[in-house]
Amino acid sequence: MNIPSLRCKIEILCSVNPSEDPSKVKSAILNIFPNCEIKIEKFSIKGNSNDLHSLEKIYHAIDSTQSERIYQRRLEKNLEKDSTWFYLNKQAAFAEKIAICEESDESPLGPIKVILTSTQIDKIIDWLTHYED
Repeated sequence: MNIPSLRCKIEILCSVNPSEDPSKVKSAILNIFPNCEIKIEKFSIKGNSNDLHSLEKIYHAIDSTQSERIYQRRLEKNLEKDSTWFYLNKQAAFAEKIAICEESDESPLGPIKVILTSTQIDKIIDWLTHYED
């Protein structure tokens, strides 16, 4: 895997329901984004990273499941200026699996929202979805 040297802010947001153990939600996030900094708040968990290595598991999951077009469509649909986002299923992440959600309600306990921001967001999307000209 060749990680480009592009600047990208990666934000991970996830609600914590009253029935959930915050440490398990934190584990779910760290299963997918092991290099991010985590901050636990009362009803949510936030993660941040500026390192594209944080997206390594997403990159490999897209490659191994041949879901490049699905992710590319989702990222382009949610593109606004220099930012895009996608949802991941929280329960799948806890089991160390990556499952994109089209809508937030596809993850019964709420999704993990991943926001990517870069002045070169098109190149980030192309890299993540293995798009080649």
